[in-house]
Amino acid sequence: MLNVLIVDDEPLARSRLTQQLAECGRQMELKLIGTVEGGVAALEAVDQLRPDAVLLDIMMPDMGGIEVARHLVAREAPPAIIFVTAFDEHALPAFEVQALDYLLKPVRTERLLEALKRAHRLKRNEPRIEELARTLGTIRSHLTVSERGRLVLVPIDEIVYLRAELKYVTIRTGQKEHLTEESLTALEQEFGERFVRIHRNALVARAAIQGFQRVKPRPDGDTDGGEGHWEVVLKTIAERLPISRRQWPAVKTAAGV
Repeated sequence: MLNVLIVDDEPLARSRLTQQLAECGRQMELKLIGTVEGGVAALEAVDQLRPDAVLLDIMMPDMGGIEVARHLVAREAPPAIIFVTAFDEHALPAFEVQALDYLLKPVRTERLLEALKRAHRLKRNEPRIEELARTLGTIRSHLTVSERGRLVLVPIDEIVYLRAELKYVTIRTGQKEHLTEESLTALEQEFGERFVRIHRNALVARAAIQGFQRVKPRPDGDTDGGEGHWEVVLKTIAERLPISRRQWPAVKTAAGV
C-alpha cells in the first residue's frame, strides 16, 4: 500500500489529481491520505500523516515545492517526492540530471501511474534536492531547525544575525535563538543578498542594521590591538556585534555609510 499526499494550491489541480489517483488505484494498491494547498501546510501534514509519497506542486505562493522538498529531506524518513510542475522545457533537464521524478501539467494518468509505481518500489528516494535548488537558483524562505525532537521553521525575514560557534551556527531572531548544523559559508552563499559578513564568524541581516558605534580602546590597550573597533547597532535587540577591521570597509559599503 502506497499512502499518498497531494500538495497543490489550485483546487482544480487537487481535484483532478484526486480523480486520477482513484483511476491508478485500480492498477496498484494506494490510498490518498490527504490534500493540502500550501507548502507550510504540507510540512505539517507530512509530520502528522507520514505519507509514502508526496505529489508536490512547485509553484505555490507561500512556499515553493523545491523549498518544501529541501525541508522534507531533513526528516529521518522522508517520503518519495514526485514534483508536479508547469516549468518550461529549459528547466526540465535539471530534474532529469538529479534523477528526480516529475510530472508535467496537465498530468497524464498513465504518467502518474508510472511515477507512483516507481515510488512504491523505492518507498524512500534520496533526491539530490540541494543540487537541484542550486541549479534552478532557488532560495529558501525558511530554515529548518530541530528542537526537542521536532522540526521548526524559522523565517529568513525574522533572522537578525547568524553566528558560528564551535560546530553550530546560532540563528538569532528578535525573539529567541536557534541552532543549526548548516555552515556559515553555505548560508552566506545562499542568502548573501540579505546578509553582510561583519566578522569571520558572523553574518548580519542588512535590514536589521540601525547603525554603528565606535568602541574606544581600553586603557590597557587590550581592545582590538589597542586601536578600538566598530560594532553593529541592531534595530530589534540590544546586543551589539563587533566588526572586524578586515570586514569594516565592506560593511560600510553595504550599509551605505
